[in-house]
Amino acid sequence: MLDNPRMLALIAAGGSLAMLLGAFGFQHLGGLAPCAMCLWQRWPHAVAVAAGGLSLVSPLAAWLGLGGALTTAGIGGYHTGVERGWWEGPTTCTSGDITGMSPEDLLASIMEAPLVRCDEVAWEMLGLSMASWNMVISLGLALLWALALIRARRS
Repeated sequence: MLDNPRMLALIAAGGSLAMLLGAFGFQHLGGLAPCAMCLWQRWPHAVAVAAGGLSLVSPLAAWLGLGGALTTAGIGGYHTGVERGWWEGPTTCTSGDITGMSPEDLLASIMEAPLVRCDEVAWEMLGLSMASWNMVISLGLALLWALALIRARRS
């Protein structure tokens, strides 16, 4: 089974599909609204799911799946750093610095701020946030995509 590149691609795509379903479940069933960066992490998973379907036609589609998995892992890693305060995130979804702002500018900033901030951990398990779990699992999925490419090349 693990020597079949198409099967590996379908397993990896299924992993991305499971990640998307989990994210939608947390959002719509659990009432956990996503921040902007959470939403960014979903798109590469969608690309990886599509790549799984395309891999039935061409094993080269695994490159697209690999790219999707690595992209969402990278965004998840960046988001983790923002959540942990290792670096600043986009000003559109983090608290940022208010030094030197006039009261009017501060009020405008508050009113324009998203309801869900990217620099706050909304949920975690075993000390890892959802963004961190996305990064870890997506790196595992990237390994499956890479293995599919290696197996396809050998076939």
